[in-house]
Amino acid sequence: MSTLQDTPYASASVRWLTLLSICVATFLMPMSMSAVNVALPAIAADLNADAVLVSWIPTMNLLGAIALQLPAGRIADMIGRKKVFLAGVLLFSLSSFAITLVDHIGWLLLMRLLQGISGAMIFGTGMAIVSQVFADHGRGMALGLTSTSVYLGLTCGPPIGGWLTEWWDWHAVFLAPLPLAVICAVLVWIHVQETERKLDERLDWVGSLLFIVASSLFFIGLSELPDWTGIILGSLGLALLGLFVYQQEHTPYPLIRLRRMVKNTVFFRSIQASFFMYAANYPLQFLLSLYLQYIRGLSPAEAGQLMLLQAMMMAILAPIAGRLSDRFEPRIPATLGSLLFGVGFLILAMLNQDSGLEQVVLALLVMGTGFGLFSSPNNNGALSVIPTDKLSIGSSLLNISRTLGNMLGMAVVVFLFNLMIGNAQLVPEQYPALMDLLELAFLLCCGYCLLAAWRSWSRGKVHVYVETK
Repeated sequence: MSTLQDTPYASASVRWLTLLSICVATFLMPMSMSAVNVALPAIAADLNADAVLVSWIPTMNLLGAIALQLPAGRIADMIGRKKVFLAGVLLFSLSSFAITLVDHIGWLLLMRLLQGISGAMIFGTGMAIVSQVFADHGRGMALGLTSTSVYLGLTCGPPIGGWLTEWWDWHAVFLAPLPLAVICAVLVWIHVQETERKLDERLDWVGSLLFIVASSLFFIGLSELPDWTGIILGSLGLALLGLFVYQQEHTPYPLIRLRRMVKNTVFFRSIQASFFMYAANYPLQFLLSLYLQYIRGLSPAEAGQLMLLQAMMMAILAPIAGRLSDRFEPRIPATLGSLLFGVGFLILAMLNQDSGLEQVVLALLVMGTGFGLFSSPNNNGALSVIPTDKLSIGSSLLNISRTLGNMLGMAVVVFLFNLMIGNAQLVPEQYPALMDLLELAFLLCCGYCLLAAWRSWSRGKVHVYVETK
């Protein structure tokens, strides 16, 4: 087994081939995710799913990702990032193929849970590998290109999902990523060097189980509010999370030393900013897909083509912003991006059933600019202050903040559906209630963006922090 040191990546060609292999996977996951959002009405009609069950299709993906994120990062630091990364790609491929065989919404939701677990394995190691390889060769730019691959996936997902849904059916949306998964696995197997195995460390099985159960109960509880079931499950989840924090401070092999993380102001506030930004971003495509297809009557392909505008702006700006964060303080572009993202949600909150599509286009362009300015500098700032041997767990924590934000954003949306629409089918009689829900959700997302801007600016100066360590 090779040891990940400077020598294997001294060659620029090896570094870039390694980056390419990671970018293929980070393209694959968001492409599948955004394509599914466009196919939701077709899935609902085919499987007879009500509004709440439809909202669980993107949500189950998050549940799997959040529950396994910390254990996956810890295992990767112990046995090797390459192994965990490849296992994640394999699980994603198998669960995607299995979805094409289901004929009931329950089985589909289970497969989406497995896809979320595979995402935890891929994203928990992908950024760590890139950060290690490019530590002394423009890490911000490399992370920016990794972010670009995510946004290109988001860009291609909606039109691909729309076209496949119209020309074939929604099952094809889950088959389309499989060839890319094979390419990704081959590239990673050939070009990525394995990290050194840490035989003197152990996985904290008790802490892992506590975290999985606690995060799952809390997530399910949020989605069941305001019922008493939701209150009980959410409270139990919070109690177990408190027990997890206590247990992590008293075990010899913790998943994470939370007290040490909180003391690292730059890293802690960077992941807080990421949490709030993704709480705003994740429900966006789901909500816009409902507005464009149900309220405005667009086809899946038309809705997908319109929604790709935001991701196109992200893809263009992410590597530029990442490069800037190598030279200037990351909090400057990241904070500006958070504020612009909030402006886009204000524009969307003013939509009504007769609004012109130009208003949606303007909002998506502003939001794409904002998120493109935020993502790469924020990731670069966070990972710049993490020791090399802790990059996988640092990457996992950064992705946990993203996934927790996604979870909060979608849990609030599911709660709004329970409260304002319930189990009713989304028929024209429900459109006024749907518009009220969309307006409230967009305003809440704007509030998340303001909180992200506050935490982003208050993180301090990253370059000064690194120089003094």
